Amino acid sequence: MLQISAQQLAELLSGIARAQAAVMNGMDSAMAGIKSQHIQPALNNAAHLRDRPDPTLVDLPVRILMSYQSRVGPDVAAIARDLERLCGGSSATPAPAAAPAAAAASEDMDFSDFAKKS
Repeated sequence: MLQISAQQLAELLSGIARAQAAVMNGMDSAMAGIKSQHIQPALNNAAHLRDRPDPTLVDLPVRILMSYQSRVGPDVAAIARDLERLCGGSSATPAPAAAPAAAAASEDMDFSDFAKKS
């Protein structure tokens, strides 16, 4: 049985979003303006930024991709906290921002019964 920690899953999602951001940037280089005129509006709709201030499991990957479009980039520790909250990890509320990322990585999550919960 594969067990993956929230930190590992956050890093995986971040890596996938990074690859998607590279494709978006390549498309924008080939066809100037496609990102701002077509891709960003579609991402904003998919991320549900206005109706849901806290991301759901469906919104989280889109929001990670959108964070790669900013200058700062995604915070993997915050992604891990969101994953723990969304998947019913040890804490129902997000951990404080000052908590070390190692604490989130120390708890393994078992996704064997995940399909039953959703």
